[in-house]
Amino acid sequence: MQTVDVLVVGAGLAGLRTARLLARRELNVMVVDRRRSLSAGIRTTGIFVRRTLDDFDLPEHLLGPGVRDVLLYPPSRRAPIRLTSDRDEYRVADMAAVYEHAHRAAESAGARVLLGVRYAGASKGLARFADAEPVTARFIVGADGARSRVARDLGLDVNRRFLVGAEIVHPIAPGTTTPAFHCVLDPRVAPGYLGWVIDDGRHAHVGVAGYPDAMRAGIRHLLDDFAADAPGRAAPAGPVERRGGPIPVGGVLRRLVCPEGLLVGDAAGAVSPLTAGGLDPCLRMSELAASVAAGYLRTGDQRMLSQYDGGALRARFRGRLLLRRVFAGIRSPAMAEAAVRALRGRAGRALAARILFGDGSFPAAGPGRANAGKVGLGDEARREGLV
Repeated sequence: MQTVDVLVVGAGLAGLRTARLLARRELNVMVVDRRRSLSAGIRTTGIFVRRTLDDFDLPEHLLGPGVRDVLLYPPSRRAPIRLTSDRDEYRVADMAAVYEHAHRAAESAGARVLLGVRYAGASKGLARFADAEPVTARFIVGADGARSRVARDLGLDVNRRFLVGAEIVHPIAPGTTTPAFHCVLDPRVAPGYLGWVIDDGRHAHVGVAGYPDAMRAGIRHLLDDFAADAPGRAAPAGPVERRGGPIPVGGVLRRLVCPEGLLVGDAAGAVSPLTAGGLDPCLRMSELAASVAAGYLRTGDQRMLSQYDGGALRARFRGRLLLRRVFAGIRSPAMAEAAVRALRGRAGRALAARILFGDGSFPAAGPGRANAGKVGLGDEARREGLV
């Protein structure tokens, strides 16, 4: 039976980054994922916000052109509010290539990544798999998504509040559109959230998300209806891909760690409860998770685990959690029209700009990290400034 220092369950961005950082600390790290290809089952739009682009050195060739314009539409789709930044606020990544890049970086650091291996449970350090021999692990990292099996096996908190999202992605003819992010507040198609079109001049992502109990017609039907006349959508110039999945919006979970393991990414609820963005949080929390896990395994001092404090992070989201409840309460077109109308004034536009263009989407996940400089996702020659 194999024995490893750390077993990481889930080869998404959070899992692969945590594995890489742990392997660089000379720990024996194994990553397992049930997918046979990391390009299959992608669930994220792949929108990276400016703060992430400023703090992390993402591979330039994997990012689309910058997007500076956001248009907010009421249910009538008339007279949208346009907000324009003087900087690139969003860039949409080729997520299949990002995952593969992170995969190679983790293996280059010394982690073993096994695809097509389904995690079946763990108890007292013994991890079982559906189609492979069990492994003894000193520590388990749950990076296995919003409905984490690892969280339950370790007795940690689990996500209980979800949106469900779906989108279609396709290339567009170059030079036919101006990059923009179109957001439609319409509870008939996206109860509790938004319908969106983000077009960076290369690809279009058209999606809806909302509370599943309010989506009586079913999310696929709602997406198809929205996509038929979604504002800003260009005609497909190539194959159409479908994505979808649950989005935890209850905030960072309180109990994230125990002596047997910890949670990262969606499994930890590391998603902005207001904007539902998860890429920036997963990178930041992976830094702290790797630091805490490595320190604990090196010293055996359980007091180190207290640094991975979901309650402390959650306390910094009170305002966003309140706004999430307000957002969830917009359940009629009339309420949505009134909400957009309120944003047309000076104060409303300032609030919208702060949410869409601000630097506060997710707090730094540890002391002294805000000014630590850029951190590379795959270039082994670059300094790992945050850990």
